Amino acid sequence: MVALVITLLMALPSMAQGETVITLSGNAYITTTPEGGNPMKRHMPFIDEHNCALRNWKDSETVVSFYFKVENIGKMKVALKAKGNSRIEVSLLGKKKKIALNSDELTRVDLGTFKVKNPGYVKMDIRGLKINEGEEFGNVAQVVVGGDVAPVVCVSPEFSTHFGRRGPSCHLGYTLPKEDIEWFYNEVVVPEEGDIPSSYYMACGFGQGYFGMQNNSPHKRRVLFSVWSPYETDNPAEIPESKRVTLLKKGEGVTVKDFGNEGSGGQSFMYYDWKPGERCRFLMGVRPDGEGNTVYTAYFFDNNKDKWVLVASFRRPEITTWYTGAHSFLENFNPVMGYLNRKAYYTNQWARTADGRWLPVTKARFTCDETGHQRQRLDYNGGVEGENFFLTMGGFFNDYMKSGTYFERTDNTAEAPDVDFSTLE
Repeated sequence: MVALVITLLMALPSMAQGETVITLSGNAYITTTPEGGNPMKRHMPFIDEHNCALRNWKDSETVVSFYFKVENIGKMKVALKAKGNSRIEVSLLGKKKKIALNSDELTRVDLGTFKVKNPGYVKMDIRGLKINEGEEFGNVAQVVVGGDVAPVVCVSPEFSTHFGRRGPSCHLGYTLPKEDIEWFYNEVVVPEEGDIPSSYYMACGFGQGYFGMQNNSPHKRRVLFSVWSPYETDNPAEIPESKRVTLLKKGEGVTVKDFGNEGSGGQSFMYYDWKPGERCRFLMGVRPDGEGNTVYTAYFFDNNKDKWVLVASFRRPEITTWYTGAHSFLENFNPVMGYLNRKAYYTNQWARTADGRWLPVTKARFTCDETGHQRQRLDYNGGVEGENFFLTMGGFFNDYMKSGTYFERTDNTAEAPDVDFSTLE
């Protein structure tokens, strides 16, 4: 993917010194589609990440939005690298410009100079105005920014287009008591404005896997629990039998299968129509079995049935451990939806020792992934609001939190979870 983009750039005239090239494939999204259209469907207008091209761009209702962050103020010179035989409109910093495209090859089209008064993310919208019947508006492969504001922050051609467009995931690493911990309890609330399709609100991560809930689409939500195999591969079919994660038991209506592409192991999920604003409760257990393996067991509280339900219990070979690496994270797993903002609250964390004592967990360390660390995107944040930790990412907001920052929440009214382990399946 990256090689294709770089080849395209080399075929273009060289950029002036001090200019930043902002590629379509890494920094643009279809933010408005024809009425009734779904940007997640490939038959609609879409951005071809492999070829740095717009496909099916035939309707004037389609809006293509580029995003980049300006850290300096002053004069900003902007140009497009585009091709087509059409008329298009560009909207930037409150100004609109109509442009005629008259080339079958990518050509530089200067838009002029704009004044930037405040640093922050800039959104540049492009829509088609007029084309001949049966044709497409063309392709806008790059935006080129120079002047006083350069360089600007954007997803570079050398970085992964896939992860850059997804946006920076962010995490909370909890400080557990220095004892053998068997159970970790966490609560997640997703506010209405942070409830976005293709989001994973992960609640109870551990050293060998994770457990949380997803908004998979406008009509599908699920609870997901996965454990990695000790065998390093992205193809589960390659895992030797002796190194496989094995299922011990699963709950009613739970699907269990192997997973790959991000390491491999055992995965389980159940469909559950959780609601924004609803308190979702997670209970995750990790315990060595005394035979050189460790058992991982996940429970989710079904608010409709008012009881804990088993998701699954897995055994992982070649490891003897109690609960380590307690963490939560927030991520978008669909690059098409990477321009939307997600948010979740994580609260009332507790750890239960191997001898049965509940201890509060009130400290956490905020971190981001490589997309943030390498300053490809800076729309990530986390911290404390009231008695809750929170995470937010995507949406190209301006305030971001330094990775590695520690937080502590206060909750003087919290009581240990009321879990009757003798009744758990």
